[in-house]
Amino acid sequence: MAQFELLLPRMGESVAEATIVKWLKQPGDRIEADEPILEIATDKVDSDVPSPVSGTLLKQLFSEEQVAQVGDVIALIETEDVAEPETTITEQEVAEENVTEELLSAIPGISPAEELPSLGASQPSAQAGFKNTSRFYSPLVKSIAAEEGISPEQLEQIPGTGIDGRVTKQDILDFVQKQRSGAAIVPENTNPVTHPEPEPHSYRPATSVSGTDEIIEMDRMRKLIADHMVASKQIAPHVTSFVEADVTNIVKWRERIKGEFEKREGEKITFTPIFIEAAARAIRDFPMVNISLDGTRIIKKKSINIGMATALPSGNLIVPVIKSADQFNLVGLTKAVNDLANRARANKLQPDEVKDGTFTITNIGSFGNIMGTPIINQPQVAILAIGSIIKKPAVIETQYGDVIGIRHMMFLSLSYDHRIVDGALGGMFLRKIADYLEAWDVDRKI
Repeated sequence: MAQFELLLPRMGESVAEATIVKWLKQPGDRIEADEPILEIATDKVDSDVPSPVSGTLLKQLFSEEQVAQVGDVIALIETEDVAEPETTITEQEVAEENVTEELLSAIPGISPAEELPSLGASQPSAQAGFKNTSRFYSPLVKSIAAEEGISPEQLEQIPGTGIDGRVTKQDILDFVQKQRSGAAIVPENTNPVTHPEPEPHSYRPATSVSGTDEIIEMDRMRKLIADHMVASKQIAPHVTSFVEADVTNIVKWRERIKGEFEKREGEKITFTPIFIEAAARAIRDFPMVNISLDGTRIIKKKSINIGMATALPSGNLIVPVIKSADQFNLVGLTKAVNDLANRARANKLQPDEVKDGTFTITNIGSFGNIMGTPIINQPQVAILAIGSIIKKPAVIETQYGDVIGIRHMMFLSLSYDHRIVDGALGGMFLRKIADYLEAWDVDRKI
């Protein structure tokens, strides 16, 4: 018999830690190879960790809600096989990943509820000065602070965007970047005069609870969504524009080809990839919508990465991203949309698949809504809401004069950040999307 050390696996280029959400197996339970043993969570993605070997779970080395680093030993499994499988991640691989991680590609880490150092490893002496700070910092944040020469006093002044205001990995990396670029830096041992933005949940009106009311605590993902939405409204002045588009040609075209397409490709074609294609084409025409804002710096994105808001069975929301969406044909977009949506609902997404979006689309029409005012997915500057397609009478211009006919109509809603996207740009961009949809070729081959 031998003991196999189960390591927290690599979950993406820039993901260094994860929260243990739930143990699916308890000590003494039999485990088969590739059987899920626990659930983990990064910033937004929940996923299962399968066991690479068959055996019996001996010990859980992390408790639920604790945070583990990539490469940490999280469980011990008794197995008859001495040799470890090829899929085991070595310490060298983990080290190489952390060394080659680029600053701008980093994503926020999950703030742990309780610190738990890696087994058998002592904290570097450079982090000793952070032991007596008044706030909680994860080992990763302390390590970055030590490497970048950030004092405990400076660390105390960094605004935290994590749960309970904790400093996340992204917070400290943003601070380091601003420091290197010469932006305003919080000096040591000083309390600069600032005009802080109101904190989420800082005002809580009194709520009466009767004996028949049910109290439901937010889950981890809902808390993240809540904080993200409140922050977006605080950061960006939202403006929403609307247009109505005649999509009769698209509806007729899809009805005609959907059976043959499914038989040939093994995929159902929905309206979503058509909307994504139109949005990507419009972004090429108006690239100043494909940006993000860092203070007074406009960051113009080269890649058109379109996120699609996806409702989960839990009632929460996640936004998987189609990278370089303008490079796909309609078949490729259809396959990408179906794959990401299916894996999102099954909690099978990888962390890298929900990051680096530059524009977001949300299909509220699937819930019977005709229009909406969506909240911008920071740090993007615009989000498109697709309303339901409804048959209604409309004026049709013909060479013989105007006539009334039954058409398939829908509303498009674009919310945008008025700090950088003015009404003219937002309105023209939205109209261009509608133009592409209305000009659909009913004889298009796919």
